[in-house]
Amino acid sequence: MSLKDRTEATAKNIEGKVQEAVGDLTGDPKAQAEGKEKQAEAKVRHTIEDVKDEVKKIID
Repeated sequence: MSLKDRTEATAKNIEGKVQEAVGDLTGDPKAQAEGKEKQAEAKVRHTIEDVKDEVKKIID
């Protein structure tokens, strides 16, 4: 598990949530979509890290 990668993914998720919320408040569908996209990217990054952790457990 890379703490750095998990931290970056969490930061990306937070950034996406903020951007989506700003889009909601301003009625900007582009900002909403970009925020959701960033959150999806963060979810994928977390999943990759989870898979890495499971593989490491199997190998060790």
